[in-house]
Amino acid sequence: MDFKALISGSTPVHDIEGILKHQLQWMLLLRVILYTLLLGVSVFLGSPEFEIIVLPRHLFILLILAVYLTSIGSALLLAALSSHLRYFAFVQNLLDTVFASILVYFTGASRSIFSTVYFFPIIAGGLITPRKGGLIAAAAATLQYGLILGLEHNNYYPDYFSIYHFVPVHNLSFSLEHFAVKGLTFFLAALLSALFGIRLRKTEAALSSTIRSYDKLTILYKRIFDNINTGIITLSESDIITSVNQATAHITGYAPSSMIGQKIATLFPTLNLQNEASRLSADLIKRDGTTIRIGYSLSSLPQSELPSSEEHETEDRDENRKLITLRDISEIEILERQLRQREKMAAIGMMSAGIAHDFRNPLTAISGSAQVLAAEFSTDESEETQPNYELANIIIRESNRLILTIADFLKFARPETANKKWFSFRGCLSEVLQVCKANPSWPGTCRITLNFDEKLDIWADERQFFTVLSHLIQNGVAFCPPAREHIDIEAKEQEQENGQGGVIIDISDNGPGINPNLHERIFEPFFTQRTDGTGLGLAIVKQTIQEHQGTIKIGTSRSGGARFTIHLPLP
Repeated sequence: MDFKALISGSTPVHDIEGILKHQLQWMLLLRVILYTLLLGVSVFLGSPEFEIIVLPRHLFILLILAVYLTSIGSALLLAALSSHLRYFAFVQNLLDTVFASILVYFTGASRSIFSTVYFFPIIAGGLITPRKGGLIAAAAATLQYGLILGLEHNNYYPDYFSIYHFVPVHNLSFSLEHFAVKGLTFFLAALLSALFGIRLRKTEAALSSTIRSYDKLTILYKRIFDNINTGIITLSESDIITSVNQATAHITGYAPSSMIGQKIATLFPTLNLQNEASRLSADLIKRDGTTIRIGYSLSSLPQSELPSSEEHETEDRDENRKLITLRDISEIEILERQLRQREKMAAIGMMSAGIAHDFRNPLTAISGSAQVLAAEFSTDESEETQPNYELANIIIRESNRLILTIADFLKFARPETANKKWFSFRGCLSEVLQVCKANPSWPGTCRITLNFDEKLDIWADERQFFTVLSHLIQNGVAFCPPAREHIDIEAKEQEQENGQGGVIIDISDNGPGINPNLHERIFEPFFTQRTDGTGLGLAIVKQTIQEHQGTIKIGTSRSGGARFTIHLPLP
């Protein structure tokens, strides 16, 4: 038995069985102390002037050895037991009544001054095993004491009693009265100890439940403290680090054990501990020497309010602690700068759209004037007017190109809300091809293959979808090999995984295809691989498809060219 741990109270107790074992250890320890003291007192009282019957030396040694050996053996057995502790407690209580009876019988029977020793197993039994333990011990003590009185009444007592002028009690009524008083006293003590034991057991059960709940909360707090993404540092009143979590170690690069006990100013001198604000920022030097930007907040944890007397008695009382929470905001500040830059670009884009809109009218006037001049110069076939005619055609061509570029830019900068309705895909595509073929730059050798149900209808803004088809077809033709241009257009209805219907449209060409590294950039504004392109066509296509809650992907056609796959959801 670990007496040092038992006396210091450091024995762990987390459940009823553990508490019972702890109490039994105390009972065994108290048994050894009690009988050691009692037998020591009997030696002191053995002087002739006291005239008190005490144990002879040989019986004294035998009894003390029996108590010690029994207690040691019981302690070893208790350490090995994990169940049946109540039966063990009953046996120990009965054993204590036997020791008490031996002590009482050999120290004067009815005249023994040690008859109160019976209360030790009775009270211990009532406290350790309520309801039954104290009553069983009281019954055993009463019966054994009655046996002692009976032996005395019949002149069965040790011979050395005659030295003390011992006179046995032969009056039966006196013996019965003595027996009744002792028995009632024993049972009364058993009932009182049982009441206290029941209350103690309820208190222990509540305490055990509280300890388990506290342990669960402690584990939960520890997990939250260690797994939260925000760094947490607690400081003492003198700004010494008392605890840190794993997030702090990840942010700063320092191990938690190396930070605890250090002055916060020594490790992180850039933190301002005088300003309690909800949002502060500073540059923090990590353990590897790199500098990061952190956001942190500082708050105080006020001292617990204790009465002045308790405050002086409590050695480990709460101090005015501080709490620091911190996060690495390097990426956040980069994102904020990018957001501000985007806001500026959006403002510039709106301004540019206004400027482009204002440019379109003068360009139309310039183009119209140039067309008039070109018509006049075309009627004059002299050599002097021929250069002017060519210059006028250049003005017309470039003005028209600028007008188209401005129109695309305005479509991208000021996207319109999709006005969806049902319309025939075949009819819309026919109009697109008619307009494309009317363009003088359209190659007459281009072959268009259509593969879809002529009754297919789609749910979209017809005017915007006209623009989408026009851009994709013209973009595909621009990259097809000359005199062998081939555009393949397929469409079909297809059900999605979530059960919603949709239309899949594939537009393929037989050109060189698109480098996979450019699949993401191909839809960026002003990115183009065409010498005569504005870089806005595919950007407008993607923007329009997204406005229709659809998707567009880039792939490879069967002939090795580019394939654009559009998915439009149906209502």
